[in-house]
Amino acid sequence: MSGRLLNIGLFVVLVAMALASLLAGRVWLPPADVIAALSAPDDTLAGLIVSELRLPRLILAVAVGASLGLSGAVLQGLLRNPLAEAGLLGVSTGAALGAVIAIYYGLTAHFALATPLLGLVGGFIAAALAFALSRSGGTLALILAGAAVSSVAGAGLALALNLAPNPYAAFEITTWLLGSLSDRTWDHVWLGLPFMAVGCGMLFLIGPSLDALALGEAQAESLGVNLKRVRLTALAGTAMAVGAATAVTGAVGFIGLVAPHLVRPFVGYRPGRVLVPSALLGAVLLLAADVTSRLISYNTEIKLGVITSIIGAPFFLFLVLSMRRRAP
Repeated sequence: MSGRLLNIGLFVVLVAMALASLLAGRVWLPPADVIAALSAPDDTLAGLIVSELRLPRLILAVAVGASLGLSGAVLQGLLRNPLAEAGLLGVSTGAALGAVIAIYYGLTAHFALATPLLGLVGGFIAAALAFALSRSGGTLALILAGAAVSSVAGAGLALALNLAPNPYAAFEITTWLLGSLSDRTWDHVWLGLPFMAVGCGMLFLIGPSLDALALGEAQAESLGVNLKRVRLTALAGTAMAVGAATAVTGAVGFIGLVAPHLVRPFVGYRPGRVLVPSALLGAVLLLAADVTSRLISYNTEIKLGVITSIIGAPFFLFLVLSMRRRAP
């Protein structure tokens, strides 16, 4: 299958999932009402549900899923590690810690967007630390620096939960860490979308360099690839895209790991050609998980991060076992 056909197919599936996202929920809407609400928003129940609840949720799901899938594909190509994703460099954990600090100190009571704003700051700080610690080293140094930053941020999360000032704060922190798109508004869209768009643009720019890196770092440098610039661009783009995604939705795992692996066999295993289909499939997977969370009948809505973990953990185990079988 050619990359163009794959992208077209994934785009068609994405459109279908987007339509399902607008229709599905506790209140199912007829397609005619959804089309009317999109073409001419009004104050009817269907119009308010679509324009104020489901449309911002849909936009965030597409943007967040694309950011996670794309960043996973870039980092796997950059680090030449099939298990790499944003969490490996500490960006996701750093963003989570920043958001948890806002919840811990009750800043959201004074400013509604304090959680995503501090989440963005946390993601940027984590990426900056990882780059600073690995500046004089190579790929292995970057992986180790990311693991160190992730461990420190994870310890901060555990400490915040342990010292939560009251049960309500602990509950809010735990709920946010599970990841969700419920109750997201246009304010979250306008806050996170520009950062995700710029970050994804930076990640797309290094696609040709990833193809050269597949030959090895020495060969890539001989072809004119500036490795430090590529690493900095990848880290900055990941910090912006995944930091913003984590800041507005909470921790959502496995999308960045799963999406590149599913599309790679169809594009000849070329890292540069994996980027676009990974972004599309990441958006599809996150939309599917979000729709599933709304369709499962339970007392409370199953959190998005729980759905992706249930799907991603078996895939991760399968990936590890398949790699062990291929090992000499």
